[in-house]
Amino acid sequence: MSLFVVNRYLGEEGDESASKESRSQALLAKLQQKAKEKQKQSCKERQDVKKKRKADKNSGQEPPQHKKRKSEDVDSDHHDEPVEDAKKNEKQKKKKKKRVQSGISVKDRPEAPVTGRDGQEDTGGGGGGEEETENVTLKETTGKTPAPTGFTVLGGFENKPVQKVHRVLPQWLAQPDVIHRDIKSNLVPISDLPGLSALLVKKLQNTGIQHLFPVQAEVIPAILESAQQGLLIGRGGYKPRDICVSAPTGSGKTLAFVIPVVQVLTERVVCEVRALAVLPTKELAQQVCKVFTSYAEGSSLKVVMLAGQKSFAAEQASLSELRGGARRSLADIVVATPGRLVDHINKNSGFSLEHLRFLIIDEADRMIDSMHQSWLSQVVKAAYRSGGGADDVVSIFRRTEPAYVTAASLSPPQMPLQKLLFSATLTQNPEKLQQLGLHQPRLFSSVHGRSSSTTPAGPAQTQGGFDFPQGLTEYYVPCTLSKKPLLILHFILRMKLSPVLCFTNSRETAHRLYLLVQLFGGVQAAEFSSRLSPAERKKTLKEFERGKIQLLISTDAAARGIDINGVKCVVNYDAPQYIRTYIHRIGRTARAGKPGLAFTFLLGVQEKNFLQMVVEAGTPGIQKQIVKPENLKGMEARYQQTLQELANAIKDERDK
Repeated sequence: MSLFVVNRYLGEEGDESASKESRSQALLAKLQQKAKEKQKQSCKERQDVKKKRKADKNSGQEPPQHKKRKSEDVDSDHHDEPVEDAKKNEKQKKKKKKRVQSGISVKDRPEAPVTGRDGQEDTGGGGGGEEETENVTLKETTGKTPAPTGFTVLGGFENKPVQKVHRVLPQWLAQPDVIHRDIKSNLVPISDLPGLSALLVKKLQNTGIQHLFPVQAEVIPAILESAQQGLLIGRGGYKPRDICVSAPTGSGKTLAFVIPVVQVLTERVVCEVRALAVLPTKELAQQVCKVFTSYAEGSSLKVVMLAGQKSFAAEQASLSELRGGARRSLADIVVATPGRLVDHINKNSGFSLEHLRFLIIDEADRMIDSMHQSWLSQVVKAAYRSGGGADDVVSIFRRTEPAYVTAASLSPPQMPLQKLLFSATLTQNPEKLQQLGLHQPRLFSSVHGRSSSTTPAGPAQTQGGFDFPQGLTEYYVPCTLSKKPLLILHFILRMKLSPVLCFTNSRETAHRLYLLVQLFGGVQAAEFSSRLSPAERKKTLKEFERGKIQLLISTDAAARGIDINGVKCVVNYDAPQYIRTYIHRIGRTARAGKPGLAFTFLLGVQEKNFLQMVVEAGTPGIQKQIVKPENLKGMEARYQQTLQELANAIKDERDK
């Protein structure tokens, strides 16, 4: 129904004797009568419209024309309706022409007449301070009218499936140089590698290496090629391209940068820091330093480690010495952790990186995550630090921070700084890689599942995937929280799996599990976490490699890059939260193409999410391993007794 808005005003001063009740009743009666008339009229109009539509169908004429006529007829009826009231309104205006208008205006609407005190339409206001307004709304149902021309009628939208957006990677990420994933069937003899010096070939043979892995066969020549013109100038005077390597754990990435860097630096005359390797942990830094030292032996190259193993003063003395009134470098190759490196840049005036030629970033994805320490920006700033002397203007050793390549920037040529990135889980996020400031990077990548991914569609199918070790067999074991320690004991005592590297998510869990296994008895166990000093951790790793320890319970401190010989089985006691953590944990076994086992204990609530995460990462296949409850019954009595002893042992530790 259409709406009527009726405003009631107090009348003239002469009508004040009329009571409010009589006025209200009269007004209400008038309104009810009007409403009935309107309702009858609207019903009549709807019947007329229906009759006209039927007539149109019979006559074959189009309905829009009749609709238009109907609306015209309705409008004419509305215009004719208030004629009688208009005459009364004229008389009312004559009586009120001396009164001051109150400013209240009422719009003339055919469907909403305004009725005054005496039932007449009122267009003005009056009454001074005695004005009172009352709104009464009535509804009137009218038939549907066609939408006016020139307007867009909304609606009729269909739910269309949204197309998945495929990310577009830079060309160097989308089309990498492919490295064969199968190590055993793609070994390359040392004699077939071009550019390798006779001294290094002999050292490799002395260590029992006759063949190189696919990663080494591809990356070593690429680094040597960038230094063909010597240390001071890149190929053709241009800055060499930075190199990124993404290959599975245990594929020989460390040797892929140690051999070419040692070979290039053996030609140096003056001892300066020309190679800097940055690693996330002390243990990994120790391992890389050991490899550098073994291959630099017999040459004049000197390797120094900055990882907090020694005091700051001792490390400072190993980096430089005072000769002839000037500081002289004692190191050619520096292996460091980020925190200790920044300390020496800021506090050690004898530590100079102005001659740095190679910046090696191992475990690059984790190093990118630790960029909040600003270690990279400080290294770059120290490498391009100007000496400020007058001779530096024409010196070939003067370096400026890289900018756009122009003829002016290439003359005179300057010693380049080349970045070498290595990781088993190198990110494909260009936003993160941008933080490294790479120069025309070149990516070497192992592609799981197939070796023919040089087609444009190849990389798109493997985006987000990771490289799993070739000889690895993966299992997951459904279990409850209380049965986890029993499963570990079952694997070692019943299944005879040894040595086992067991990973937990916290050092507290590692310590509790270590105490429980010790109290249970029958298993030689040790823990490896930040609870131990560096010397104790080093000793524990050696004993584990020698077979004196059957079970090494570790946090993720041992998950990154550390090459532990003889690990046949890895157990994820706590399921890893991130796929990168899982990749690095299971990468401690099945190294260099050897076979290995990986078990993950999963609670019921973890199973779905974990399996989805692993499948999306590109696992070759993870199998379900069920341990029947009857296989654990024989150890349960002793296990319950051990739990009581464990509670007492932990209480004693807290009281100390």
